[in-house]
Amino acid sequence: MVSVNGAAVDHCEKGNKAGGLASVLALGTANPPNVVYQDTFADYFFRVTNSEDKVELKEKLKRVCDKSMIRKRHFFLNEEKLKEHPNLCSFMDHTSLNTRHDIVVEEVPKLGEKAAIKALEEWGRPRSEITHIIFCSTGGVDLPGADYRIIKLLGLSPSTKRVMLYSQGCFAGGTVLRIAKDLAENNENARVLIVCAELTVISFRGPDEAKENFDNLVGQAIFADGAAAVVVGAKPIPEVETPYFEIVSTDQYILPESEGYIGGHLREVGLTFYLHNQVPSTVGNNIEKTLIKAFSPLGISDWNSLFFITHPGGRAILDKIEEKLELKPEKMRATRHVLSEYGNMSSPSVLFIMDEMRKRSMADGMRTAGEGLDYGVLHGLGPGITVETVVLHALPLANFINQN
Repeated sequence: MVSVNGAAVDHCEKGNKAGGLASVLALGTANPPNVVYQDTFADYFFRVTNSEDKVELKEKLKRVCDKSMIRKRHFFLNEEKLKEHPNLCSFMDHTSLNTRHDIVVEEVPKLGEKAAIKALEEWGRPRSEITHIIFCSTGGVDLPGADYRIIKLLGLSPSTKRVMLYSQGCFAGGTVLRIAKDLAENNENARVLIVCAELTVISFRGPDEAKENFDNLVGQAIFADGAAAVVVGAKPIPEVETPYFEIVSTDQYILPESEGYIGGHLREVGLTFYLHNQVPSTVGNNIEKTLIKAFSPLGISDWNSLFFITHPGGRAILDKIEEKLELKPEKMRATRHVLSEYGNMSSPSVLFIMDEMRKRSMADGMRTAGEGLDYGVLHGLGPGITVETVVLHALPLANFINQN
């Protein structure tokens, strides 16, 4: 039992076989080596897609990039690879799905492996003690899938229990934590490896003159490639495992009257997506409801007393959340840093932010991994509009410092 603002909260739910809350025990991130800086992206994009004659569209893209608050992004695709696969560069090439699919099926597990190796090395225990794996990716549906492939790549036990999530979108960084919490707390001695890996290969395409296809241009300006991995388990072993955050509770909520605001269609031309211009205001108008539901049991109503790990869907979304919740500017510091340095990587993004927050907290000598605060929220935002809300309890960093 812990007491928060005078309210007693039972951290161990009835029927919890593990006897404790699931905790984040290690994290790792990875990106492809190809880096494109945002101030040169419009020139790069129109050059590699052989679209330099579309001068007006190029100027539009430059304006989007200028307002994005993104400094750079990482991509698997580069000029050399695009020359090998020119069908990826047109707006609607009906031969491109096989090309995209072949690349993603092969490369998504490999990128996920890089992040997973970092997380497993930090965790420090034998890989044979991983009992479950959750793999999440938007593209690359195959049989067997990326969950199977990464077990082979990492040399995990063939009896590792697998959960594979395809085509969830940007909110899934919260989804995987929700599922990992259930697995870790309801299976004694469980250690769950989460891997989220995303490549924009599935949706990269050239520009189109049609006004209704401006969504594609915006997507090309903000999305990027990356992978993140997390080891989750309950009842950490003292002096062996280092917990950073406890996963207190989770929730999923579809925002009212938001159907069709964020979505995508997988077609012969690859993944096409659409983004309604009312997404920022819709998220802003509803975000406090998720906080009230999640934090009322803890007796918390001062949002500035929390740390925030918010999916960096775009500058306008973050601005609107900050405005509606009356947050101090520093509350979005870690989130805005990840947006600036990596763009929107879809599902791994919130895990990058979590990693950035704990590392910065350690570097600054903070009391806890949550910027010195005890409680915080992780928000996954994506198609639906779906909001994943994860309540996190940041643990003291003294344990980590003493062990290192």
